Amino acid sequence: MSSAIWTRVALSSEFRSFEGVCWRLVEAQHRVSTLKLTDTLAEQALLEDLIEATKPAIPLDCRHLDFLLATPFRYGAPYPRGSRFRRAGRTPGLYYASESAPTAVAEMAFYRLLFFAESPATPWPSNAAEYTAFSAGISTARLLDLTSAPLAADAAIWTDPIDYAGCQAFADAARTADADVIRYQSVRDPARGHNLAILTCRTFSQAAPVSRQTWRIRLNTSGVQALCEFPQQALEFPRDAFAADQRIAALNWERKRA
Repeated sequence: MSSAIWTRVALSSEFRSFEGVCWRLVEAQHRVSTLKLTDTLAEQALLEDLIEATKPAIPLDCRHLDFLLATPFRYGAPYPRGSRFRRAGRTPGLYYASESAPTAVAEMAFYRLLFFAESPATPWPSNAAEYTAFSAGISTARLLDLTSAPLAADAAIWTDPIDYAGCQAFADAARTADADVIRYQSVRDPARGHNLAILTCRTFSQAAPVSRQTWRIRLNTSGVQALCEFPQQALEFPRDAFAADQRIAALNWERKRA
């Protein structure tokens, strides 16, 4: 299938079933960061409610979900920068995830390095950052798989490291066809794991995360090191792990620590 026939009917004929879990990382301080600003748990809860009221609204069909699952679907404010399957502006939200925790960690490692590539004067952090990896159950009969024929014929579009125009156009067509999920190869993961772009909240089979892991990710002149205590896992991404992306290839690795 070529980009010329990404029509609603054509895409509908390519739907596949999928059931399992997906993984995503968030900073471990996503809930306790406000605790240091208050004296009691009641005050913290009130502060969290006040902060929540200032954020874009969660769509009605997502409000039964835990905030970790629902938050990516907010779209009341302009999306500042386009991403692989979402255009910039007031566009529908989506939930990016990976089929495995290591792929989700690789994605996070890449984007942490990208921040430093775009901020050459910023020193490396002095300590490892802590993240929570969590899995969510999903089930759908309306998945579009970009890694299998016929959609894999346009792999050059799906795997472009910087130009997202083709992927965004495909996501528009997928929404028109009422798709739930787009499955695609991770461009960032050196192990070439797979990612999922979840377009609708109905895809989640459970309203809250299924499991959690704690990861510590350290950046330094050697690359990126990631450790998980339970289950015990370790990943390392040397300097050249993401060098296929010209932005990372130009990264200034020799910088001081904060």
